[in-house]
Amino acid sequence: MFNKTSKPVRPQSDASRAPVKANTPPPLDMSTVSMKTSGAPAPAPAAPTVSRGAPSLLAAHLRIEGNINGTADLQVDGNVRGNVKVAHLIVGEAGNIEGDVEAETIEVRGRVVGSISGKAVKLYSSAYVEGDITHESLSIDIGAFFQGRCLQSRPAQPAPAPVVQTAPASYTSGDATAMNSYDFNALSDLK
Repeated sequence: MFNKTSKPVRPQSDASRAPVKANTPPPLDMSTVSMKTSGAPAPAPAAPTVSRGAPSLLAAHLRIEGNINGTADLQVDGNVRGNVKVAHLIVGEAGNIEGDVEAETIEVRGRVVGSISGKAVKLYSSAYVEGDITHESLSIDIGAFFQGRCLQSRPAQPAPAPVVQTAPASYTSGDATAMNSYDFNALSDLK
């Protein structure tokens, strides 16, 4: 009844025998297509959004001597002797940075000797940090080692509008009543 060595052969229909196109073009992005028939130019498409994928990785057995600058995300599992300035930084448990660190968000599981500056800084329980931390928000797990100062920065707020003071009416010698007149109804409230 059941045969484990051979598979039954099924007859193929004519539709299933049609060749499959391997290089089909991707679907058309309708946000860039203008269906207007007038002569007015189509509005420019919005700038493409960059999706945050996996960060660039500095593996455990790599050593870099020099500064690292960029706008990408970076995970350091190796050794860096120099300053690091990226968008988002993760220092893995095997990671070691000897230099200043600056990023939007910083997660430290390894060792950092130098100042840290970021909006959101998180020190996990395996973190070892020697240096000052400038932050808007700071989280330190139990067991993390931290030797330095915490300097909280405030988010940038727009400057208040300057107060415009109007100058009092100028006194002229012919208008003596303006200087000597009082509102007696207002003064009666002071009693």
